[in-house]
Amino acid sequence: MNSVTEPGAPQFWMGGVLARDLVEVSSDPSCLADGEFWAISTTYEGEFRAAKFKTITNEAFPAVSPTARVSGKWESSTSESEYIQYVEKIREKIASGGVYQVNACRRISIKSSATLDLAFANILKSNPAPFASYLRFTDMEIASASPELFLTRDCDQIKTSPIKGTKRSSSEKFGNKDRAENIMIVDLMRNDLGQICIPGSIAVPDLLRDEDHPGLSHLVSDVTGTLRSGITWVEIFEALLPAGSISGAPKSAAKRIIAELEPTARSTYCGVLGWVHGDQAVLSVAIRTFWRESEFIHFGTGAGITWSSDARAEWEETQLKAERLISIVGGQL
Repeated sequence: MNSVTEPGAPQFWMGGVLARDLVEVSSDPSCLADGEFWAISTTYEGEFRAAKFKTITNEAFPAVSPTARVSGKWESSTSESEYIQYVEKIREKIASGGVYQVNACRRISIKSSATLDLAFANILKSNPAPFASYLRFTDMEIASASPELFLTRDCDQIKTSPIKGTKRSSSEKFGNKDRAENIMIVDLMRNDLGQICIPGSIAVPDLLRDEDHPGLSHLVSDVTGTLRSGITWVEIFEALLPAGSISGAPKSAAKRIIAELEPTARSTYCGVLGWVHGDQAVLSVAIRTFWRESEFIHFGTGAGITWSSDARAEWEETQLKAERLISIVGGQL
């Protein structure tokens, strides 16, 4: 039976780990050195937010009192024609050299007073995701159905599992574009891990794995490594953020293009969400994620762009990634 949490009380849930009784909040990643349990949320732009909880249990997500669903029309920060123009500009920059892949995103938003705990409970029922998580403290509320692992840590062993490649069903086949894009991001993550891992320890034990998720399939790879002695969480985040799969390659060039061409900040979307407990951690890439800012609920969606991208097909991929979850949470695209 699910426990019941006081309405509005700070809490964190991920993969059966429930954290309650907020102790402290911090914007400094060096706080993680105390060895306590922290729920973590970073923004794509690099803002770090953490909440230390005292009571950690293993149980189902707490029961939620029925409340109003999200209703109304979701509005996109970028229209279909604007997104297509964005994709074509990226392709022009790829053609001119200096960048090979850029993740092009947009934000959809709705004005709503609905809380996200009911939305998350419905997501768990109708769209179970391997890194589904919920975080609420101070003025922050996030409900995520992320399928993507940013980082697991077990002592000095770390793993990241970038996703690149999306299709509607397991009966379809991934194209050359999907495989090339995934391998490109694997190389980027190998380079990123090389900044913090023992030379020669980085491996790719699983390349181009086909994973089925509710409503779609993804192409996934695993990259592992052994941390150098004395590496801190501050250094880990400096080396790895933002995730390669949601920025591009080379990362520095992709970040400049994103900052230049996307009309809104990504904020919580494409950041990191999860927990750290000393030298143990599970952190997801915050995709398929709803979050609240003031009176609005936001959701981000995007697609990886390469020279071989078809701009309209990339727009349709962003729609595909949003449609199922919006239908669960409420409102109309």
